[in-house]
Amino acid sequence: MSAAAATWERTIRFWEASVGKKVVMAVTGAILFLFVIGHMLGNLQIYLGPEQLNAYGAKLHDLGPLLWAIRGFLLLTVALHITAAAQLWWMNRAARPTGYIRQSWVQASFASRTMIVSGPLLAGFIIYHLLHFTTGDFLSGGLAYTADGHIDVYANVVNGFSYWPASVVYILSMIVLGYHLSHGVWSMFQSVGLNHPRYMPWIRRFATAATVIIVAGNISIPVAVLAGIVR
Repeated sequence: MSAAAATWERTIRFWEASVGKKVVMAVTGAILFLFVIGHMLGNLQIYLGPEQLNAYGAKLHDLGPLLWAIRGFLLLTVALHITAAAQLWWMNRAARPTGYIRQSWVQASFASRTMIVSGPLLAGFIIYHLLHFTTGDFLSGGLAYTADGHIDVYANVVNGFSYWPASVVYILSMIVLGYHLSHGVWSMFQSVGLNHPRYMPWIRRFATAATVIIVAGNISIPVAVLAGIVR
């Protein structure tokens, strides 16, 4: 057997094992968590005015093929995360096909019990978000552009969130994201073995604080547009 074939076989065995799926979920979850933070920080530049936000958008747009490569990598990361989660859920379900006569949720939080639901909901939101602000299909009048030919990110955000049903979708989606992150962030540390009793409470606090900041920061934008603070 060649070295390449042996490596491929080990990779398959790793993927098929439950521990392998947990590691994949942890790694892809960490990547997506960092992206969510960066995305929020970029979007919060809307409070600095049109020039600042549009300059940020122009820098991203000028990356050209690299930007699409990054988007492709992120979509692949999302796909791996969802696939590993779904297969792991199915493996756990198959291990106890008859289920329990009486469910007990003493140790499980609401967020952990709904991960299998919040994940697909967020996947649907990602598709909506791309069609809303990336392609402009769901924007009234389509994407707006600045005089120099770049996408007018500021105008598009104001246009998009001025339609209150769209803002409601975003706000509800951020609440779902909050539940998903509140469990996912600390559990990804646990999945890779970093679950020592000494520092797990601090990781939980970090997960809670990061979730609150991300959700509040993202929700503040549609609220600010609807309130007329950003216009």
